[in-house]
Amino acid sequence: MAQHFLLSKEARTLSLRSIYAGGEHAARETFKRLRWSNTNGNPVCPSCGCLDSKPVKGRPTFRCLACNKHFTVTSGTIFASRKMSFTDLLAAICLFVNSVKGISALQLSRDLDCQHKTAFVLCHKLREALAAELANATPAGEIEIDGAYFGGHIRPANVKAKRIDRRRAKYQTGKRRVVVALRERAGRTFTHVVASEAEGLDIAKRATPGSTFYADEASHWDALHLHLDTNRINHSEAYSLLDGTHTNNVESFFSRLRLMVSGQHHHVSPQYLYQYANHAAWLEDHRRRSNGGNAFALLGGALNHPVSRVWAGYWQRANA
Repeated sequence: MAQHFLLSKEARTLSLRSIYAGGEHAARETFKRLRWSNTNGNPVCPSCGCLDSKPVKGRPTFRCLACNKHFTVTSGTIFASRKMSFTDLLAAICLFVNSVKGISALQLSRDLDCQHKTAFVLCHKLREALAAELANATPAGEIEIDGAYFGGHIRPANVKAKRIDRRRAKYQTGKRRVVVALRERAGRTFTHVVASEAEGLDIAKRATPGSTFYADEASHWDALHLHLDTNRINHSEAYSLLDGTHTNNVESFFSRLRLMVSGQHHHVSPQYLYQYANHAAWLEDHRRRSNGGNAFALLGGALNHPVSRVWAGYWQRANA
């Protein structure tokens, strides 16, 4: 039997020990190299794009010689106005990608010895950055589509006489959501959070023309045959057919997402379910890349992502 990839040496190319052994200077140099990769780590002014700058004596900042503005390695990025050290930020990213079923903000706050608020916002900023990889992409090729319900659980009453029929619409909490996933067999996983699985029909129509879809026996997928090349699998009869008709890949993604929600976070707000779905999809798509490769890819994406409009100043707003 072949060895699982996560058990191999190739999967372990970055460790917390190496991050903290390198210290703050090495972590800062890593941020510089990934932020300004086109100039081999040499600072570029985020305001005017000038390549000429000088370090400010006694401060970890640079002064642009063209517009005279001060900036740091994280200015204008999703890490703008950070208070954590570069070492702790890099360690947080390492822990984030090492956790194959996700990591809770409470656990991260204990590992880094920071406030829960800090860890919570940092995790969501990283999820926003990794989701940007697919911002302008469109599903194509052989695509498996399916949906899974999350949230809206109604706890049954203790006394049997007071228990209600939790299936009836009038007792629903309104917090139940569906994650519709379109997973390319040779590529990425696209996720959408909607109110009902049937809304996945409109999402499927956005795929690249000529794509082939694979879906299960749910009746709302019948309409796919009107517009798209579609193959169906009836799970009451089989999970996979000899001709390659199955939805096993998208089911694998939902397995990871369910374990992430139930095992790590225990409760996910419907307002931010899309963030966790994107996180699980990213982990599933890059599960055979080393943890160092994932960490540096995520850090590079975060350093090229603008300031978050959702999470910047999150705890200062009324909806925190």
